[in-house]
Amino acid sequence: MPSPVRALIVALAITAAFFAGALYFGSRTASGPAAGRAPLADQLASLNLNLGSGSDSDNELLRVAFDQVEQSYYKSVDAQTLIKGERAGMLSYLKDTLKKKRIQPQIPAVAAGNDESQALSALNSQLAFARSRYAPLGIPPANLTEAALTGMLKSVGDPYTVYLPPEQIRALNEQLNGGDFGGIGVFIYQLKNGQVLLQPIPDLPAARAGMQAELLDAVDGHAIKGFALDRVERLIRGPEGTQVTLKTHPYKGTVTRQFRITREIIHVPTVHAKMENGYDYIRLSDFGQTSADEIRKALLAGKAKHAKGYILDLRFNGGGLLDAAVSISSYFVPHGTIVTEIDRAGDKNSKEATGAYMAGLRPVVVLVNGYTASASEITAGALQDYRMATLIGTQTYGKGVVQGIYTMPNGGALKITTERYLTPAGRDIQHRGIAPDQHVAQSLDFRLIDTPKDKQLQAAKAYLDRFTR
Repeated sequence: MPSPVRALIVALAITAAFFAGALYFGSRTASGPAAGRAPLADQLASLNLNLGSGSDSDNELLRVAFDQVEQSYYKSVDAQTLIKGERAGMLSYLKDTLKKKRIQPQIPAVAAGNDESQALSALNSQLAFARSRYAPLGIPPANLTEAALTGMLKSVGDPYTVYLPPEQIRALNEQLNGGDFGGIGVFIYQLKNGQVLLQPIPDLPAARAGMQAELLDAVDGHAIKGFALDRVERLIRGPEGTQVTLKTHPYKGTVTRQFRITREIIHVPTVHAKMENGYDYIRLSDFGQTSADEIRKALLAGKAKHAKGYILDLRFNGGGLLDAAVSISSYFVPHGTIVTEIDRAGDKNSKEATGAYMAGLRPVVVLVNGYTASASEITAGALQDYRMATLIGTQTYGKGVVQGIYTMPNGGALKITTERYLTPAGRDIQHRGIAPDQHVAQSLDFRLIDTPKDKQLQAAKAYLDRFTR
């Protein structure tokens, strides 16, 4: 069964962050010196990516991370927690890196109070010790700094609060902006047994070459067994006009096939839409920069064809941009609160319907499952609370917190949980999820989606049939 980890042809650099959540990339500006939340593309364009790796640059990264967690994380964090986390992150990295040399790394623990200057001094001294002791053994100083930042963020105990190195934040930016890159047009899935499944996107190079859903064996002669998805991505992607050779075999079969495919600039849409049995079926893969406009076009196309009903498929949708969720919800909700955020001080901020309501979008079914998360749950929850849609499927994931992305001076970023959120009816879904109005069990197997074996989709059509007989 494919895991929920997906690469957008191969654009996955964030294998641990499938549930990207409801993210901010420009809806507000963060206070303090640690950086603002301007549109991510603008931030990346303005960064100085040529910063040196000297201690001053490293100390500045530690300061920015410390300040941003202290200011923005939705719960209060003890400074000593971050200091211990930095040390733990570096030791973990060093143990993995030096185990072949049978070296047991050591970094003296430094204690400090909650005073910022003392805490920063402790952070700097731990990193300085690690650099002086282990850089002569061939450990890149920049890797130690990244390990320190990773440990600091991990120490808060929130899986959604993480440090993203520069290559990962570029991939996230690319994904949420529609994904324009040189590739062949496939989705990539990591199976439980480690195999890599390719699913071609209709009308793009891989599909035109005759590829179907296939297991990948090799790229340009490189056997990919045991490779992480980001490494597979780097092998398949490349400049427009160049070619890549893929060796594959069917999901259930052993006969190998070989494809030689010319790379093109790929724009991966987030929406797949079609008319079926008089219903406008719209599947949304994630909430990106272009998603609201794509959904609007799909809804208008359905109305133009006099759709008898609408099916919004949010299964396997792990989230994305909060503003996209609000915009998409507003097509169905004429007015009122879409979501309410609550920060660490208990202050509430309500996101209201935008006024982009599209009359006549009834009846509506929203399909959900255990991989429907965060921004998807915001939309599903709003439509359910206002009784603008009937939810069919299984309990959603239960991610009721919102993250902010804060760019760092080295081109990386901090993804920090900044608020928790409530649905319009005041429901807190963190670790609870949203119960569908009609429970229809189905295996969490992406290959069933929109096939004759898709029981949840069949149930949606049967429900809509009640209104059109």
